[in-house]
Amino acid sequence: MDKPAVVLAILSAGIFFLSGLLTGVWKYLAIMSSPKARASYYVDIAHRASLMYSFAAILLAVFAYLSVWTDAVNFWATLAQVVFFGAAIGTYIVHGALGDTNNQLRSPHRLGKATLPGFLIQGFMWALIVGEVGGFVVLFAGAIKVLPLTIPL
Repeated sequence: MDKPAVVLAILSAGIFFLSGLLTGVWKYLAIMSSPKARASYYVDIAHRASLMYSFAAILLAVFAYLSVWTDAVNFWATLAQVVFFGAAIGTYIVHGALGDTNNQLRSPHRLGKATLPGFLIQGFMWALIVGEVGGFVVLFAGAIKVLPLTIPL
């Protein structure tokens, strides 16, 4: 494969899917050991987000494959997205392991016994928005340029 962005997206999909499978085992074990038959909030979110991001990464591979932009542009646009997908999953796993919150965006922002400053959380969320949405817009625009957009009658 000579398209680095496609390779990156497919490898990321595999890592995210494996994360989904492993957090699924964690979720099952938590459910089985819980008196209420429930996993903690962020264990459940980590499991579902990992699975969703794995399929999102496959979609990125398709758009990166179709995109007319340079390999470098497609790679950086893909990287921006998969880094934030991975960071989100990692954050969910950490909160699931610590059991410190059921809403990471609620103030005060807990990380174990520590409290994080609000500007750090807000800054991360804005960077995530720019990276994920911006990265996809780049790939989508690159793919649109090669798609036949006329409807045959």
